[in-house]
Amino acid sequence: MTNPLERLVRVLARLPGIGRRTAERIAMRLAYRADDLLSELTSAMGEVKEKVGLCSLCGAVTTVDVNPCSLCVDNRRDQSVLCVVEDPGDVTALELAGGFTGRYHVLMGKISPMSGKGPWDLRLKELVERIDREQCRELVLALNTNTESDATVAFIRDLLKGRQVKITRLALGLPVGSGVSYSDPVTLERAMRGRQAV
Repeated sequence: MTNPLERLVRVLARLPGIGRRTAERIAMRLAYRADDLLSELTSAMGEVKEKVGLCSLCGAVTTVDVNPCSLCVDNRRDQSVLCVVEDPGDVTALELAGGFTGRYHVLMGKISPMSGKGPWDLRLKELVERIDREQCRELVLALNTNTESDATVAFIRDLLKGRQVKITRLALGLPVGSGVSYSDPVTLERAMRGRQAV
């Protein structure tokens, strides 16, 4: 492969769910169909870079002209129930599944000593402020099912001791080692309905 193609393969392979072989196929497709598809892709990525960001309140993906996002400003949503997720893609997955009518808070990761990410690298300070400000009565921890997420759940539980907030976690049904974003809508909806106290 030529140098520009190899660079494109390396960049594409850094995306979640895309391995080297898939990245090679995408790069080759773009290389020999470089006309409209490549121009359209470049334009769309430029527009995303320019016009898409994170909600200043919850951390979900939104356009820069709608901030806070539409989920945060929707008065029909239950402000007293806050669903905590690891990344913005989890909000999208839970919204597609339906069944949750509260608001969201994106941590932007999980406690991961191996990756050098401690609790205060997450949006935990903002979480505590929101719980107090919005008089949250239930916190739904919709984190992935792995050791690092379990450590994050334990830290949040300890952090919130003494506050009058019920802490629940999604019911099992999410495969161990899997993520919220990768689960199908039916599984997510059932997990949300069957959430359990922590």
